[in-house]
Amino acid sequence: MTTPRETRDYQAADAAHHIHAFVDQKALNDEGPRVMVRGDRLHVWDNDGRRYLDGMSGLWCTNLGYGRKDLAAAASQQLEQLPYYNLFFHTTHPQVIELSELLFSLLPGHYSHAIYTNSGSEANEVLIRTVRRYWTILGKPEKKVMIGRWNGYHGSTLAAAALGGMKFMHEMGGMIPDIAHIDEPYFFAHEGNLTPAEFGLRAAQQLEEKILELGADKVAGFIAEPFQGAGGMIFPPESYWPEIQRICRKYDVLLCADEVIGGFGRTGEWFAHEHFGFEPDTLSIAKGLTSGYIPMGGLILSKKMAQVLVEQGGVFAHGLTYSGHPVAAAVAIANLKALRDEGVVTRVKDDIGPYLQKCLREVFGNHPLVGDIQGVGMVAALQLAEDKTSRKRFANENDIAWRCRTLGFEEGVIIRSTLGRMIMAPALIATREEVDELVGKTLRALDRTAQEYGRL
Repeated sequence: MTTPRETRDYQAADAAHHIHAFVDQKALNDEGPRVMVRGDRLHVWDNDGRRYLDGMSGLWCTNLGYGRKDLAAAASQQLEQLPYYNLFFHTTHPQVIELSELLFSLLPGHYSHAIYTNSGSEANEVLIRTVRRYWTILGKPEKKVMIGRWNGYHGSTLAAAALGGMKFMHEMGGMIPDIAHIDEPYFFAHEGNLTPAEFGLRAAQQLEEKILELGADKVAGFIAEPFQGAGGMIFPPESYWPEIQRICRKYDVLLCADEVIGGFGRTGEWFAHEHFGFEPDTLSIAKGLTSGYIPMGGLILSKKMAQVLVEQGGVFAHGLTYSGHPVAAAVAIANLKALRDEGVVTRVKDDIGPYLQKCLREVFGNHPLVGDIQGVGMVAALQLAEDKTSRKRFANENDIAWRCRTLGFEEGVIIRSTLGRMIMAPALIATREEVDELVGKTLRALDRTAQEYGRL
């Protein structure tokens, strides 16, 4: 255990040695980061004793909240028994075997194999190589192109960033070839004069147009999040995913779902694609697999793909030192058993998820800054808008949303701002009282923002 120090000492040492994610480091050094030191259930405390309700589950990952002794005990016991071994050298270990058995008991029956990684980014790196290997085995090596969506997010490593559609990430350079993108299904921003159903179909049909433009014989797969996470927590219209699936099947293109955020109960189903009613060929997983207590991710393969790779593929030229790490696997087992045995996912669907969604719509439905509310289960977004009826967005929506997020910290709640949307994804174990606290503190932050910008 580290010896406690003054916050300013921590901040100075951090500035001297650490480059943070997605931030202007020079500006952060001037401001000084918050130093978080403790967590319990939905709350975290900083080094100065300030308490915050974490409305983002860390980074969409602490599904069981903070302070779970069963997860800590699983890690401790495994560290004492077998702290590490690899999956090279024709070797395995009980923890990764038992995790796989448990994981596939929770997945729909058309999946059969996993390739374990350390993160969602790595899962999507593995996805590209695996999909291309699959088509090569089938005698179609020219099927290499992966299609993603603009404003989609699939990680920060080289290939994962290319799959994603975050243009400011692409500007860092080093993009890989054979990646294409279509528009996101963002109804509030792009609907024109269409109904939601018409817009959903039109957005999906861009995929068919892109496949025909590139040549179906060259397109390997389409990857997307069932709902967009880092891109603004955007839920597509109901017509979108059935049409996407129809197009993928028509042109023999693999349908790849990034479940890194949506997986493990967030929507009230074990996996978000089940909520939207489509059947992907692959699932990228991480975050909620261990409730963020230890890094672990993976790529889930359909029986169709696994059969080809195993029976016809020969040597699979891929491996990671920490793939299927025994301590990570032990924590994942404890986490999945808790989600299952404590009825957490069912409660998200039947109780606490509907309660959160109801509260958000009652409290923010007529707020002067809010133009739309999206979400299901324990994930939601408040769309900021200058005019709700015409769907006119603020020209400075990013500044307004960032200010609201900052005021949220002052009010003692952690929410996220992305592209003019205020996002929340609290732990799945939240009580109604904790949901009330989340909504109440968010309302105070939004009211203060409205006052500062002359909207209240």
